[in-house]
Amino acid sequence: MPPRRRTRRTTAALLGLVTALSLTAACGTSADGSTDKVAPPGAGKGGFQIELGPDQDRISTAEVASIAALVPARIRERGTLEVVNSAGSAPPLTFYATDDKTVIGVEPDIASLVADVLGLKLHYNTVDWANIFVGLDSGKYDAGFSNITVTEERKEKYDFATYRLDNLAFEAKKGAGWKVTGPKDVAGRTIGVSSGTNQEKLLVTWSEQNVKKGLKPTAIKYFQQTTDYYLALGSGRLDAYLGPNPVSAYHAASTGQTEIIGTYSGGGADVQGKIAATTKKDNGLVKALHEALNTLVENGTYAKVLARWGLANEAVPSSELNPVGLPKTNQ
Repeated sequence: MPPRRRTRRTTAALLGLVTALSLTAACGTSADGSTDKVAPPGAGKGGFQIELGPDQDRISTAEVASIAALVPARIRERGTLEVVNSAGSAPPLTFYATDDKTVIGVEPDIASLVADVLGLKLHYNTVDWANIFVGLDSGKYDAGFSNITVTEERKEKYDFATYRLDNLAFEAKKGAGWKVTGPKDVAGRTIGVSSGTNQEKLLVTWSEQNVKKGLKPTAIKYFQQTTDYYLALGSGRLDAYLGPNPVSAYHAASTGQTEIIGTYSGGGADVQGKIAATTKKDNGLVKALHEALNTLVENGTYAKVLARWGLANEAVPSSELNPVGLPKTNQ
């Protein structure tokens, strides 16, 4: 699933929106007065807080010599892991901090931990989404960490080491008192969605299935602006909103006003979508990435990073090498 493309200015605006919705006082402010931390109301000093400033104090881990030895000689000799990403997405994936230049998010945090295990210095290369693959093809970059979904078409050109689930999420006002586990749960409900998306297709399909079974259809409401559907959720005009899990989970964690009441694979019913570290096929690096990611799962730092960004519900039990991807018809 490619990340949503946003300019630095619109990303900063979204951060401001999240801060406003949090209804919390700033824990620290940048030069322009924007908040460096957001937390749900009542979180307190020991509760959940999301760092938005450039000083991230990232979680780190130790080098593992046996895994570092798997890194191709050309990369070991260089001493850097050249990671490519796109910062045009919404929090908490890969986005700009409050200084409008430092790249932060769950993707950089995981890439940083992988580099630690491999004994390499991480070097970020932030480009437009399309140029991620151009750079991987040319060998300019070693690996992509940018919310890249494993697909059968991409497997023809790239190798993958998975590290997160690719899920959609139903987000509802906190205390909604209901859950979504399948089509029957949205029968007769009013659900918001963005048009032209995989989540719209899923919701329409579910509603049609329910009607055929004699259940009520889903009232589908369309929203293109984040602010509009957040207001609709808050006022009760929507029972839930269906969107990308990372964005919904981040909003729920940072505001404390909503909650995730169900998730579903971004690949639909056929396959569980998975996000992966991506390398040019047969460039020799993917095994080292795979082993490094499993080390992070085993030593607990992986879970800490996901929890830090409110994405614990996208955790995988282990990294997989080139698993079944989204079929070509789903792309």
